[in-house]
Amino acid sequence: MQENPVVYLVGAGPGDPELLTIKALRILQNADVIVYDRLVSEEILDMVPPGTARIDVGKQPCSHPVPQGEINALLVRLAEDGKRRVVRLKGGDPFTFGRGGEEALVLARHGIDVEVIPGVTAASGCAAALGIPLTHRGLATGVRYVTGHCREDMDLNLDWNGLADPDTTLVVYMGKANIGRIVSEILACGIEPSTPVAAIVRGTTDRQRHLFSTLSHIAAAVRAAEFDGPVLFIIGSVVSLASAYQEEGEETDAAQALQQAGLA
Repeated sequence: MQENPVVYLVGAGPGDPELLTIKALRILQNADVIVYDRLVSEEILDMVPPGTARIDVGKQPCSHPVPQGEINALLVRLAEDGKRRVVRLKGGDPFTFGRGGEEALVLARHGIDVEVIPGVTAASGCAAALGIPLTHRGLATGVRYVTGHCREDMDLNLDWNGLADPDTTLVVYMGKANIGRIVSEILACGIEPSTPVAAIVRGTTDRQRHLFSTLSHIAAAVRAAEFDGPVLFIIGSVVSLASAYQEEGEETDAAQALQQAGLA
């Protein structure tokens, strides 16, 4: 019999419910309360048994109705109030731009047991959905993940020279608002304007939209496409391999967006 409450930091994956791990599903189905983010898909929330308490703490860029400090305090309070199985459910992986590390530290300081259940992060999920290998012999010897926004919406302060590496695939999470700035900085550091880029929203789900462009045109193309939701960008030579998975003559958001932007 479980004596102490446990807070489970669970990764829900990129959206496709079939990418949820077996362990994550088991914990969801036995939870006393679920504290979830806006990036968790409705299909995954539908797997939670009826009657399980749910608390929505979703944040959006420039709009944080439940600040992170309050989320931390909520998790502590739920565990201390006697909830034995508290699930903190996050899109993707809780330790990849999910602030799971901050929550784990707060819980540990209060003597509350924490278990982390990893999830498929958006970079690998979205890349796989488009047939893009994040590393590929002769094209990319490594991959680097960065966030497209900083906490409390502070100015980006990234290693721009390090990001402008033609031998490394660059994945930008939640980058829609700052993609123009990101592109300008890495172009100034010498990366080729013709570098291929993929932009994906709601990746791995049946509502996925994506486009392919080049570094010099991607900001305008994404604006023209009017993507609704967090956008993941994959930048690098490996994106060119996605064409092998496109049917000949297929109409994509890329063509439409670039035409609207006057770039094609």
